Amino acid sequence: MKIYDELVARGLIAQVTDEKEIRELIDNGRATFYIGFDPTADSLHVGHFMALCLMKRLQAAGNRPIALLGGGTGMVGDPSGRTDMRKMLTAEDIAHNIERFKVQMSRFIDFGEGKALMVNNADWLMGLNYVDLLREVGSCFSVNNMLRAECYRQRMEKGLSFLEFNYMIMQSYDFYHLFREYGCNMQFGGDDQWSNMLGGTELIRKKLGRDAYAMTITLLLNSEGKKMGKTASGAVWLDPDKTSPYEFYQYWRNVADSDVMRCIRMLTFLPLEQIDEMDKWEGADLNRAKEILAYELTSLVHGKDEAERAQKTAKTLFSGGAESADMPKAEIEFFDGMTILDIMISGKIAPSKSEARRLVTQGGVTLGEDKVTDPAAAFTKEQLSGAVLKKGKKNFYKLVIK
Repeated sequence: MKIYDELVARGLIAQVTDEKEIRELIDNGRATFYIGFDPTADSLHVGHFMALCLMKRLQAAGNRPIALLGGGTGMVGDPSGRTDMRKMLTAEDIAHNIERFKVQMSRFIDFGEGKALMVNNADWLMGLNYVDLLREVGSCFSVNNMLRAECYRQRMEKGLSFLEFNYMIMQSYDFYHLFREYGCNMQFGGDDQWSNMLGGTELIRKKLGRDAYAMTITLLLNSEGKKMGKTASGAVWLDPDKTSPYEFYQYWRNVADSDVMRCIRMLTFLPLEQIDEMDKWEGADLNRAKEILAYELTSLVHGKDEAERAQKTAKTLFSGGAESADMPKAEIEFFDGMTILDIMISGKIAPSKSEARRLVTQGGVTLGEDKVTDPAAAFTKEQLSGAVLKKGKKNFYKLVIK
């Protein structure tokens, strides 16, 4: 099976332009493609994971990836999929986040000579003259068409800042610049990026002629990735200091039965023939599928040694064995009269008191050997220090007093 058909079979392709040409470029290793990553945090999260896996697949098929770091677009903020304006980051924050991204991306992509590029759009966007940009690029965009784009339309009721309105033009200019400077003939992005991506394709064709090669493919990157990247207690990070390998393993081990095979198909590098056989699994076999998913993805992000440790820890804890040194820690700021709800909020075990209260009252919280069902139950420092709190059936936290 050729690589384009494999992407389709794995459920990755959402929309394309010029499918015949795209298929030919990808299958013959002649695509130079980019995916953009705005540095809005100091770590990539699992919402980016699908994009990184895609880049790895296509590079293995002979295509050249460009990882575009949004040092320039990050100063503005993408309004796509948001109901309010992003927090404005300082130039220092953005530079720090970019350095962190570079390290994490190198685990997935080979940036050896001629194999891949990592570029920062601040290098060309920050030096642009505003009037020149308006004349060269702004004249190619219809405001009426822009306002019909979903990324803007959903924000119109609550208010769309002029700053954010420029994001589509900046992203389009990125593709135009990469096409001219590096021969980038293809862009990939999530299905919520479709309007922005079409803007880049049209800009190239208007400026350089209708015959200019500029292709777009949208994948189930952002809508699925954002869903995958969030849990009740926040984001799942690729940085082991923010989400430990054990917690990362447990996140995938706990996916819903209805999602496990889709995740295996889209995210792992297991052969499709093996996955097709696993599609027939039911009942208890789905737990085995979840273990395979968790192991494969933890191995990709953190290495096989960490994946094996996480798997061993999980099996030890769930079989009622002794606690492991790899158990995630929950640091709490102790004060006299601290209740179980306070503990869960302070340790970031639950995102809110209402969620913590629900877990407690429904019998989903155990401290040490005792189930805690009273939200007002208070504990001493001695009772908490080093104790293990279990949330639900599968989440264990060793409490640490700061």
